[in-house]
Amino acid sequence: MSTATAPAQPGTHADLGGIRLSFVRLIRSEWIKLRSVRSTVWCFGILFLLNIGFPLLVASVGNFGAAQGAHVSADTAGAIGVTVITLGVNFTSLVVAVLGVLIISGEYSTGMIRGTFTADPRRFGALFAKTLVLAITTFVVTVVSTWIAAIAAHPILANKGIDVDLSDSKVFLPILGSSVYVTLIALLAFGVGTLVRTTAGGIAITLGALLVAPIILTIVGGLVTAHWPADINAFMPSQAGGQLFSYDAGSAGGVGAGPGGDAGGAGAAATTASGVVTLNGWEGFGVLGAEVVAVSIAAFVLVKRRDA
Repeated sequence: MSTATAPAQPGTHADLGGIRLSFVRLIRSEWIKLRSVRSTVWCFGILFLLNIGFPLLVASVGNFGAAQGAHVSADTAGAIGVTVITLGVNFTSLVVAVLGVLIISGEYSTGMIRGTFTADPRRFGALFAKTLVLAITTFVVTVVSTWIAAIAAHPILANKGIDVDLSDSKVFLPILGSSVYVTLIALLAFGVGTLVRTTAGGIAITLGALLVAPIILTIVGGLVTAHWPADINAFMPSQAGGQLFSYDAGSAGGVGAGPGGDAGGAGAAATTASGVVTLNGWEGFGVLGAEVVAVSIAAFVLVKRRDA
């Protein structure tokens, strides 16, 4: 005798046994979260406007010492152009420092992080997806806005005798390096926010490392005769990362020189005549990248061990 199977009733839960949460779906989920939060949209909007507004403002009203119609040397024009085009980075790095903390601390404060880790019990996938989405979005927004500023400021500077060759690697690489720097600062802030899990604490630590610590070290360096405050300051995130968008007239312009670096490439950190350690572009990138990796590893380990 056969047994009839009752048809599924409306509202009955379907069999979800074959559905797997892939990494692509984690990325899609994090992308939805990122663009759905109003504070994120505002932060990226402010970043976009600052990256374009400051260069255009300075290019328009700045007096660069060249008479109308008189052209300066290529190296001088390149140095002025890089400085003007990347001027907004000093401000947008602070914006992404706040944004990087908010993206993770906001989930902890609302309790949404428990749902995220329930969907991905191993936690590494969800955290890496957040990191990847933040990095890609920050880099794309920064690159687009920076190059809009570069293209728009170019004719303004040219009218003042500052003819910047945007295709020159000594100009191109620092401009690109500014976007890399902003992205790394966002990831550093994300790691700090993951470690402390509070918005106020994460922002205080990140901005303290970017702004307060270099000032303190500079003051201490002025009070003592030793070189160690300046040496430590050279390895702070803002100082080391700042080499990524510094123009170097002596650079060979190749990969070995790096953005803001010298022809020595990625060798050991050099010292000035006074004995103070200085970094070139590749070295600054290595130092800041190592700091981001160290903080991220610590954050990943604690996320795995701590309760949500």
